[in-house]
Amino acid sequence: MERQNGAMGELFRRRRSELNLSLKEVENATSIRMSYLQGIEEGRVGTMISPVYAKGFVKQYAQFLNLDGETLVQENPHFFRLPDKQEFSYGIGTLEVRGSPSGGIKWLPNLLWIGGIGVVVLAAWYFARYLGVL
Repeated sequence: MERQNGAMGELFRRRRSELNLSLKEVENATSIRMSYLQGIEEGRVGTMISPVYAKGFVKQYAQFLNLDGETLVQENPHFFRLPDKQEFSYGIGTLEVRGSPSGGIKWLPNLLWIGGIGVVVLAAWYFARYLGVL
């Protein structure tokens, strides 16, 4: 299977070379990260996030190189299979807060509400004394 993946990758690499383009130029033109472009050219779909993204990247890269991306995807379904085991180097799904811009001032809205309620109660007490109710 690696050999079949390499054949499709070689097609991309050869076509890019014919057009005298660097991977950086392709990255800038397609907005596909260079690591993903290298993964496509080397036949390593394991560098992709998912098969859906891989298909989209292959179609977009093929279109940029004036190749038929739809046909390439249909003729190479093995290229888009996930590896048997994926390695996650960080905790996906954890509940850690990551640089929330409002992380340090969550108390401010509560303080404003308490202050507003205090002002309303104080105003009510003042008007009650002024009108002689108390």
